[in-house]
Amino acid sequence: MIVRTAGATSPDETVGTVIRQARGRLGYSQYGVADELVRISGNGALTRDEVARWERGKRIPGPYWRQWISQVLDVASSDLERAARAARLARRARRARARP
Repeated sequence: MIVRTAGATSPDETVGTVIRQARGRLGYSQYGVADELVRISGNGALTRDEVARWERGKRIPGPYWRQWISQVLDVASSDLERAARAARLARRARRARARP
């Protein structure tokens, strides 16, 4: 049995970092997170690959998945919202730096 203890996130942490740290704290693999999200949401469209994309910052989970991630990883919804905003800002900054 996994004992969940919620942890606060810092304001500049991206959603990928929050997911990766919470997953590690709980001892879940990416497969385990995906399986739990599918189980509790009833939506079989999620795979480990999508969890990996979230963690690498390639994608930002939308509100639908964030509500389930909050439950599975025992992370406050407000922390996930803040982390999603931080990820969007980081993405914009990277794009701006990449422009000539």
